[in-house]
Amino acid sequence: MAWGEITDEGLAEVDELIGLPLRRSRMQWIETTTKDAIKHFAWGIGDDNPLWLDLDYATKSSVGGLIAPPCILYALDSTIIAPKLPGVQWIYAGTDFVWFDYIKIDTTFKVSAKLLSQKIKKGRRFARWVLQSGKVKYYNDSNQLIATAIGHVARTPRGQSDGRENDDKQPPIHHYTSEEIDNIENQILSEKRQGDIPLFWEDIEVGDKIPPVVKGPLTTTDILAWYAASQGALHYGGAHGDVVRYRQRHADYHMNKDTGVKDSAGRGHLEVKTGNDVGMGGAYDIGPQRIAWAQHMLCNWMGDHGFLHRLSVSVRRPNLVGDTIWWSGLVDAKRELQGLHLVDISVSALNQRGEKSAFGNACILLPSKHGGKIPLPLPPELGIDD
Repeated sequence: MAWGEITDEGLAEVDELIGLPLRRSRMQWIETTTKDAIKHFAWGIGDDNPLWLDLDYATKSSVGGLIAPPCILYALDSTIIAPKLPGVQWIYAGTDFVWFDYIKIDTTFKVSAKLLSQKIKKGRRFARWVLQSGKVKYYNDSNQLIATAIGHVARTPRGQSDGRENDDKQPPIHHYTSEEIDNIENQILSEKRQGDIPLFWEDIEVGDKIPPVVKGPLTTTDILAWYAASQGALHYGGAHGDVVRYRQRHADYHMNKDTGVKDSAGRGHLEVKTGNDVGMGGAYDIGPQRIAWAQHMLCNWMGDHGFLHRLSVSVRRPNLVGDTIWWSGLVDAKRELQGLHLVDISVSALNQRGEKSAFGNACILLPSKHGGKIPLPLPPELGIDD
């Protein structure tokens, strides 16, 4: 089978895996949400919410104990389900999360994963590429379903862009003025958090804006912080002898043309040249990292008494080192269902050039002045979107 190419034979092999349980040993950075694991994840996304970091605060809160940022699911399982197609690059395209309960401290998780579908696509850069989607279920140590995630991964052939990879001219590097940097830092320092004051469903109106969260300008240090928080080198096969053994089973690597050494295409997140080679325009962030920033914004807004039930985000363009992202949101609807009080929110991420790099929607449960606290855990069979 041709390495790095999408062939009919390769697609047929993928089809045979649809619906079957898949191994996840390379996709779980942590299994237990220890205090340190939670702290490292919060640090990795720059989220200083005391529910994640302050045991005394969290214990006295309405939650009753330290919990993890909802998107720590990425550390428990990457949600990357991209089997077969040796040498074909994978690019993270988005996640559809559903949570049924808090992710509590010192909980050991087990996961199950399966491939749901693969869809053949056509685009400007590639005559044929594939979108693979897979579902992960997260169970706690009592075998309770805590969350699910559907991850979407684009598979693109290497070196088969029909000469069109550079059709879209890359924007010039943005050089920030000191005034721009001061403005960004002031926005970060004045970030609003609802905290322990209840945000009631009755006080929300359609059209309300969610206070934005600013991330950036992105540095390679920010990317390394994400690696430390959620994945290390696991997704790329590991390091040293570990990755050599991994590549005996999986032809998943990128050749460094300068040295002749096998490496991961993931180094494009840190190296401008490799980022250019894979069509990203330079060193760039990790898709799940950007999605976790949306969670940061939503948890700030809903406060300690709210519950993030759903978050679906599509990642559409690279967020390059040096770019700044503003996550924002808008209340689209509010509704009641089976005694629950729901708020539907659209979210989007814009960079300093005004380009939309990611977008999606969320569903948040809020307490009611008349209905009391949110009853958790939510039953998995509850059709929130029905």
